[in-house]
Amino acid sequence: MGTLDDLKSNQDTQIALVCIVFFVVAFPSYFAIMGGDTSGSGAMGGVADYNVNGELTYVQIADGIEYIADGETLMIDDLHTDAVDDAEDMNIVGVRVMMSYGEDEEAQGPSCVGPLGGQNAGDTITGTAMHAGFNGTADGQNGGQNGGHDVTVEWFNSSMVGATVSGLSESEIVSQIDSMGAGLGSYSAEISVDAEAGNAPGPACQRSDNGEEVTYSVELIIFDYTIAPAFDESEL
Repeated sequence: MGTLDDLKSNQDTQIALVCIVFFVVAFPSYFAIMGGDTSGSGAMGGVADYNVNGELTYVQIADGIEYIADGETLMIDDLHTDAVDDAEDMNIVGVRVMMSYGEDEEAQGPSCVGPLGGQNAGDTITGTAMHAGFNGTADGQNGGQNGGHDVTVEWFNSSMVGATVSGLSESEIVSQIDSMGAGLGSYSAEISVDAEAGNAPGPACQRSDNGEEVTYSVELIIFDYTIAPAFDESEL
């Protein structure tokens, strides 16, 4: 590099310096713009074989213990993702209601002893989960003892989880496993009880079942995924 006097008097040196400054400033900006454009356009692979991996996690939005009388329904509403931190950044792909219950049947009378007391009858507990037109219902029975079951509603293609998917582009796969915000909003659930009392052979034994105590939780289903091209090792 010439001296300061050379720079002031030598036109070639001045032009060379301007070119150096231009490339130092312009090239990083150019590549940043191009990189941003590629990211913004969501550049994804075309039709090929892809491995879809990920993890399902759960975020609880309600829980409780309620005694539900025979023929009655517990309404669980006023649930919303606004109450969940960073919900807008989650890939919410479903909701599940988990229920567990015992047996509240009673036998009364002087002959309710041993075989004359009869046996408990099984009760049916029904759970329903609802969100934005996605609904699901499932029954469970306590079999005259303890029991439990879940009801799950999903709005993504769960068959792709942990699978190698062929014949689709990467963007087509994303459209089936990413909720694109469909999981945001309000949720509700219902739990109802249909209690049955068993028969007692004893002449002075009466059995009754007025309902069941149900422990429940309502959880959002979150799917964090990765998509990578699948390679046939035999071809490497």
